Amino acid sequence: MTAEEFFALPDDGTDRQLIAGRLLEKPMTYRNRTHAWVEARITFLLGHWLATQQPLAGELFSGEVGCVLSHERDTIVGIDVAYFARETVRGSSASLTLIAGPPLLAVEILSPSDRQEEIHAKVRAYLEAGTRLVWIVDPYFRTVQVHSPGTPPAMCNDRQTLQGGDVLPGLELPVGELFPV
Repeated sequence: MTAEEFFALPDDGTDRQLIAGRLLEKPMTYRNRTHAWVEARITFLLGHWLATQQPLAGELFSGEVGCVLSHERDTIVGIDVAYFARETVRGSSASLTLIAGPPLLAVEILSPSDRQEEIHAKVRAYLEAGTRLVWIVDPYFRTVQVHSPGTPPAMCNDRQTLQGGDVLPGLELPVGELFPV
């Protein structure tokens, strides 16, 4: 499927993503309060870190921000929490509701309806599009999988600390703070 065909689909309450020209559909997931709490917490903590950066190097979004990862492979996704380079956001047309270009950081918070195959496809799509850091947050096991190009995935549990590395310089997030007590 092409991006044009994707955009022509009806807004009928179906959750749709386009990964490398392949349409993925499932019934709209109604977020539970744990998912919403974790998303708000991550956004808050990343926003606090971002406020300490001078000059502000990027922009933070949450709430299934729409993103065209790639026109070349027609990949359109919704991201729970995303941090974009300022140039990426400014380079996107104001007339579009989506951001054109990959985020520096993509955070996906797992829901009970998520399937491993879809999550793996999305991680691959992020990394192939140029996303430098992907976090897969599991609120039920209280873990974060960390993916970055050219390195094996790493797992952090709620007694460890996430490091921002060169993507989010100076960021240190205790994983336990991402989850409700």
